[in-house]
Amino acid sequence: MQVEQGAAAAVIEQPAADIELTTEIAAGNAPLPALLSEVGSEVISDDAEAARLEATRSEEVSGLLTAIRRLETIVEEETVALATGQKIDFDDFSARKSRSMLEFVRLMRARMHLGSESEITEEIQRLREKLERNRSLLEMHYDAVREVASIIVRAIKEAESDGTYTGRAAQDRT
Repeated sequence: MQVEQGAAAAVIEQPAADIELTTEIAAGNAPLPALLSEVGSEVISDDAEAARLEATRSEEVSGLLTAIRRLETIVEEETVALATGQKIDFDDFSARKSRSMLEFVRLMRARMHLGSESEITEEIQRLREKLERNRSLLEMHYDAVREVASIIVRAIKEAESDGTYTGRAAQDRT
């Protein structure tokens, strides 16, 4: 008897809205459920959630594009300096490129889902082309430095040598 009274008390304590909703569901007239999430005491609808997600995605795209463009600017700066023969602080450029590349890689890892965005794909392709040009100029510069260094090394060896152990001394005597 107590169990029946407890069950009856639970039914009596139900709010009227729940009883009406239950009646509508039984009759097949209930509205389709909407995904609602509570933020504090506010209830956000699907449209508001979609708008929030779109704004977040837009911010992520914007942040990633900013990182790509920053890296692109540094690479372009160095490329122009190499191409025009300006004095270059390679340590500074290397540090700046490394920091910027690290930022870019971290953002890409965190936002891999953005890799299909056409604007990001285009920016990455443009960055790739600038990096290739930069690599080519750096390689040419490195080859020139290596050639100059080998000339200096030869000159030093020749200046320090008295010719005793080289074939050159024998050639000079003939």
